[in-house]
Amino acid sequence: MVIARKYRPQRFKDVFGQDAIVTTLKNAIKRNSLAYAYLFCGTKGTGKTTLARILAKALNCVNPSDDCDPCNECFSCKEITGGRSLDILEIDGASHRGIDDIRQINDTVGYSTASGKYKIFIIDEVHMLTKEAFNALLKTLEEPPPKVKFLFATTEPHKVLPTILSRCQRFNLNRIPVADIIQKLKNISTDLGIEVDEGALRILAHRADGSLRDAESLLDQILAFQEGTISESVVSEVLGMMPKECFFELDRAGKAGELSHAFAIADLVFSQGKDISYFMENLIEHFRNILMVKLTGKGAPFLLLSDTEKEHYELSAKIYSREQCMTILDFLIEAQGQRAAISGRIALEAILLRILRIHQRIPVDVIVRRLADLEKKLGGSSATEAVNAPAPIPKPIVPQTISEDPTPTLADLAGIPKSKKPVPAPLTKVSMPIETGARLTPEAQQAATKQQGRIDTLLQFAAIELEGTMQRKR
Repeated sequence: MVIARKYRPQRFKDVFGQDAIVTTLKNAIKRNSLAYAYLFCGTKGTGKTTLARILAKALNCVNPSDDCDPCNECFSCKEITGGRSLDILEIDGASHRGIDDIRQINDTVGYSTASGKYKIFIIDEVHMLTKEAFNALLKTLEEPPPKVKFLFATTEPHKVLPTILSRCQRFNLNRIPVADIIQKLKNISTDLGIEVDEGALRILAHRADGSLRDAESLLDQILAFQEGTISESVVSEVLGMMPKECFFELDRAGKAGELSHAFAIADLVFSQGKDISYFMENLIEHFRNILMVKLTGKGAPFLLLSDTEKEHYELSAKIYSREQCMTILDFLIEAQGQRAAISGRIALEAILLRILRIHQRIPVDVIVRRLADLEKKLGGSSATEAVNAPAPIPKPIVPQTISEDPTPTLADLAGIPKSKKPVPAPLTKVSMPIETGARLTPEAQQAATKQQGRIDTLLQFAAIELEGTMQRKR
């Protein structure tokens, strides 16, 4: 039998990380204030189905303890533990999701119990039921027989119909804390007579991501690989992880300016077939730990590290500034959300090079401070005074007058000012210059006058045409 089933909790006191829910269920049993239906929600491996089975055993137990725990010794408890009880019907919602399956439940709720106090229906992954199946269950769920209880478990409560949710007592199970997972793995390893290092247990707890079942499955995998003492290096090798020392070497290489170390780490990741996405997660966690040590010190209670790791992170925290750590975390998270367009190897090398080059970048606050010092040395105003100085008042624009010219242009003759948007001026009669020293006969004077009139008329037509053209352009 695998570890996850062998060490599955059989009493309320064995449940880890769900103290509030356990206390509520115990008080409901003590006060005989049970609901018709219970809904257990939460991520995988947090104990939804386990709590449902323990509650079912506690309700039908012949000799419960004073703390409302099942005895696990009576006939009813043994039958429920072995999955042979006629009063407990456990259904998989993924494979029995139709309306016909729910009709069978509705037809059997009226029958009396075989030996226990209650007839209990446990439906796992209840969100997989169809809408018609939910509607068929609705009436029975609202007014079931007195000795019938429904226990639902789901990882996606938002897919359950609101009419079903309103008729259930809902319990949201938390992720199992890392400390509780480590303690449970310690208990298992002690019971099996296996020695496991503290660092190895911490890696398994972090990798499980709040799922106790996943942590137990990983421990089962490690036990199949290694006999004897299980060390941190063994766990890293089996799970395909990079050793912690690799990240500390990256910190020291960045301080020394050894940019070639980025290619060495990338080659190690790909030559050993490591998972790039998991390597990125470990890299983000590494710089998160550095930032936490820098901000709160290595003695913070939420910093789940061994004493040796805290010493290493304290040394790495002296290499980086707070701004550098936050900058690295920003672009690591951004890079994790994007897919590499060229290849994973090139993208990983670029990320590592950017981390190593962070020490060569001058922070913005240092640049501003140096500029302010330089301004003071030169005797100029500071940057703050320059920013807070009032804006200059613009001078009014004075229209330019047309300068007199002995040879006026066509625009001058038409009275148009010299600007980007010419404004038409009133037309005036313009006389052509006539040589003052010449004497004209009356016939020549009359011909010159006619010629002058034709020129004036042509100029007026030209000015009117130019005015219409400029108005159309506006």
